[in-house]
Amino acid sequence: MVTLSLSDGDQRSDGPRILISVCLALCVMNAFSLIVSAISGQWILDSSGHGIPTDFANVYAAGKLVLDGHPDVAYDWDAHKRVEEIVLGQKFNGYFGWHYPPPFLFVATVLAKLPYAAAFAGWVALSFTPYLLTIRALTAHRVGWLIACAFPVAMVNAMIGQNGFLTASLIGGTLYLLPKRPILAGICLGLLTYKPQYGLLFPLVLIAGGYWRTFFTAAVTAILLAAISWLAFGVETWLAFFHWLPRASQAFLTEGFAEFGKMQSVLSLVRYLGGGDRLAWGLQWGLTGFVAVGLVLLWRSKASFELKAAALATGTLLATPYLYLYDMVVLAIPMCLLVRMGLAQGFRSHELPALGTATALLVSFQFVVAPVGFAATLIVACLIGRRALALWNKRDGAFARTASRI
Repeated sequence: MVTLSLSDGDQRSDGPRILISVCLALCVMNAFSLIVSAISGQWILDSSGHGIPTDFANVYAAGKLVLDGHPDVAYDWDAHKRVEEIVLGQKFNGYFGWHYPPPFLFVATVLAKLPYAAAFAGWVALSFTPYLLTIRALTAHRVGWLIACAFPVAMVNAMIGQNGFLTASLIGGTLYLLPKRPILAGICLGLLTYKPQYGLLFPLVLIAGGYWRTFFTAAVTAILLAAISWLAFGVETWLAFFHWLPRASQAFLTEGFAEFGKMQSVLSLVRYLGGGDRLAWGLQWGLTGFVAVGLVLLWRSKASFELKAAALATGTLLATPYLYLYDMVVLAIPMCLLVRMGLAQGFRSHELPALGTATALLVSFQFVVAPVGFAATLIVACLIGRRALALWNKRDGAFARTASRI
């Protein structure tokens, strides 16, 4: 079993200057944008003191419904929106839906016990901390601090109070802990069931790689979490979740309730460009199958764990049709692993420019609402594929040279 070294690697190099310079510039841009938004009434509260309609409202409103003794009502679109408007102190167009499995209501309930602004800012800060530590650990270099803070989607996630930091922390934590702490890795993966669409490929690679302890720990963690939420919130809440799930899927994945340009999957790209539902789903399932087969083959190979981990994190994003920009925080994982490999083994001539292009695409979303994140993910996938192919060709060449001497 190939393991991931947990040391800081070669600390004699501070990394390419261009990498550090770009990260510093993006860090300043993110910090400046957040500060200006807060001062000008564009973050959390507006100039009148009312809550700004953003995604965090659905979490806080769901928590309020739990505290009022009606957790199942969080899945009722009309009732949930009325609570959102009460929480924000104003009416707004659209709807920020609550589609998470009941276990995530534990988080919502804790947050709803705080004033809205404190809960919003506290959630961003609290979820950002493990994300920051995870990216630093995976990079195995001090530049990891900069990469985590510089990542463009980090700013998007912080602005709307979404859970991208938590998702990235759980996926990154699973990958970081997997080689030497399989039980803890399984716990992280089990907790990821709050967003089950991102755990679809993990069982395949765990079986392919022989990580049975992690596999069973994740299963037990998920079952216990579901059972505890069943006891805490009642069977009615689980029934409501499954009752409203088809409607949510129909609204967002077929009807484009929240605009296909905001989603970042191949399905959303096809629909954004005017393609039909059948074509979009066909390409989505085709890509998911291709990614699944590729990951199984890679995880059964003798490739480095860094390469396998980067491929799995990237494949997780490519395989799901339901993917919004805030969850593209997960893309920081394969990007930092590519930086890790580059610092240790040397960057190929195309890698830093390609990573820069992927970053620029993510930045461009605030100007062009389109599936640019899908393009960025494809770029990262190609970089990983090039490294995997080079490794395969190298070993194939070594076999040919050995065979010629026989």
